[in-house]
Amino acid sequence: MNTENQVLGLIKLSGYIKAFLAKKPENHNEDDADIELLLKRSEIENPWFTIDNQKFALQQWTDLLTEENIKNWLGNYSISKISKRVGLILAGNIPLVGFHDVISVVLGNHIPVIKLSSKDKYMIPFLLKKWNEFSNENVAFEFVEKLENFDAVIATGSNNTARYLEYYFKNHLNIIRKNRTSVAVLKGDETNEELQLLAKDIFQYFGLGCRNVTRIFIPQDFVIDRLFENFLGFQDIINHNKYANNYDYNRAVYLLNQDKFWDNNFVMLKEDDKLFSPLSVINFSRYESLDEMKSFIAENEENIQCVVAKGELELNAIPFGEAQNPGLDTYADNVDTMKFLELV
Repeated sequence: MNTENQVLGLIKLSGYIKAFLAKKPENHNEDDADIELLLKRSEIENPWFTIDNQKFALQQWTDLLTEENIKNWLGNYSISKISKRVGLILAGNIPLVGFHDVISVVLGNHIPVIKLSSKDKYMIPFLLKKWNEFSNENVAFEFVEKLENFDAVIATGSNNTARYLEYYFKNHLNIIRKNRTSVAVLKGDETNEELQLLAKDIFQYFGLGCRNVTRIFIPQDFVIDRLFENFLGFQDIINHNKYANNYDYNRAVYLLNQDKFWDNNFVMLKEDDKLFSPLSVINFSRYESLDEMKSFIAENEENIQCVVAKGELELNAIPFGEAQNPGLDTYADNVDTMKFLELV
């Protein structure tokens, strides 16, 4: 396969999607109607995949897939001279979450053998078909129901599923990903604008992604109401039926158990040491010192996807509002997919 054609095709794909997103629905042509139909079909079959969230994911990819970004990214790696078959078991918790793996395998000069998630089964095939067209038929890929005849595998699942996958693929080169979540550390002097950006890190995709913040660390004297005040931009989330069901259920459980929690009618804050929180709930805890924070984050590194905080806190953190904007060189579970593909 010709990497140059693949890169040019990917840039054309990005432009094609960008043009679609920029148009008003009344200006859509026949090609645009195909994407709109896929977006609607995905939302019908998986209500978590709202059209707005799917378009947000597409927009993130169009912003990433520039010629400069792609060439800077690939320039750090050696592209394989021999194509191998790389099995991909994709997740489906948020739209297009597996697309980075697909792109990595193709641009690593391998053939992705893809088992799609039942929750996200329309947009990735469409994008691959278009990419292949824009690349002069230089993008090889397969979709399968069961992985067979492959040389390596990249699989994503829950912690329980991961144990099965590790055993099943023990004789193959593999990356097996597990559950992760993200945390935020507040210094206490954050502006309202920064806290509103934190809300985006929490509520984008309903909080279903591994890069969504599920636990916040706050100073001892931090006023909880500041969080609620700055989360109001996402209050309409409660109008989504599946999210509201989770909110009602978790609230009922806390009331029955007489647990202490803070509530603003669309999200609950609970003082809890757990990294992972139920949907519609954000865990928080108060800390004494930043050294305490750094130790905790280091000890729980294998469960944390990213840390959101001010750069001055020296936590190797990303800025508020950027959790759902990973770069091409940002890898799930912090395992470099492209380096792995050099070994295949």
